Amino acid sequence: MNKKIIAAAVLVIIIVIVLAGSLFTVDETEQTIITQLGKYVRTVTEPGLHFKVPFLQNVHKFEDRVLEYDAAAAPIITSDKKHLVIDNYSRWKIVDPLKLYETVHNVSGAQEKLDDIVFSEIREEVARHTLTEIVSVNRELIMEKVHKQCDEKAREYGIEVMDVRIKRADLPSAVARSVYRRMQAERQRIAKQYRSEGEEEAVKIRADTDKQRTILLAVSYKEAEKLKGDGDAEAIKIYAEAFEKDPEFYAFVRTLEAYKRSLRRDTTIILPSDSEFFRYLSSPTE
Repeated sequence: MNKKIIAAAVLVIIIVIVLAGSLFTVDETEQTIITQLGKYVRTVTEPGLHFKVPFLQNVHKFEDRVLEYDAAAAPIITSDKKHLVIDNYSRWKIVDPLKLYETVHNVSGAQEKLDDIVFSEIREEVARHTLTEIVSVNRELIMEKVHKQCDEKAREYGIEVMDVRIKRADLPSAVARSVYRRMQAERQRIAKQYRSEGEEEAVKIRADTDKQRTILLAVSYKEAEKLKGDGDAEAIKIYAEAFEKDPEFYAFVRTLEAYKRSLRRDTTIILPSDSEFFRYLSSPTE
């Protein structure tokens, strides 16, 4: 009886081991290939529970999601002999797990190969363009071309390169300091030029303003003198008309005005008593 129980237990254990070796699961984020004694058998992409020949067949799982690879920053020389430190990243996906397994074996090998491809293409393309084109002018076009070339080469390893981008393009620290000094000197030169042009324009404006002021003063003086002359002429005319109407009264009024202007408390006038000036004071009834 004990022998039967032991045999049954051993049989159960063998069945469990066989089942465990023949069953495997595929997650929805995975894709797998089955090999038998190192030879390809089939590809499994459907998620769920699957079967394989135990002990003879092996399961190799690969990511079925979009992966991102962030490369280390590396120096590159532009066409105008400027040194740049390029920091780039790429987004990629495994589209042929069998080809990837046969060429680079796993994801780590795929990332190493992708790093070589992307850096090589970026370096070659950057070497065809100037610093200004890379930083601002043609950056999008450059990256589109790099992406296309990287994708073509990566297809040989079962990889689709979905995007390649430059995160940062910096100058080396030693070169950056020199460039910043040149930029500062250039900005100072431009500022000095602007100040010089501004001062020149200010001198022109002040000169024009002084000219306009002189013209306005001359015109105003001319107008004032004209008005003054017209006023004096009108006054003389009025005086003449008054003199013609009553010469004696006119002489009296003018003498009173002379008295008012000359005879003040702080004024001393010494004249003979028979002076014509005192005629109305000495003989007011005459």
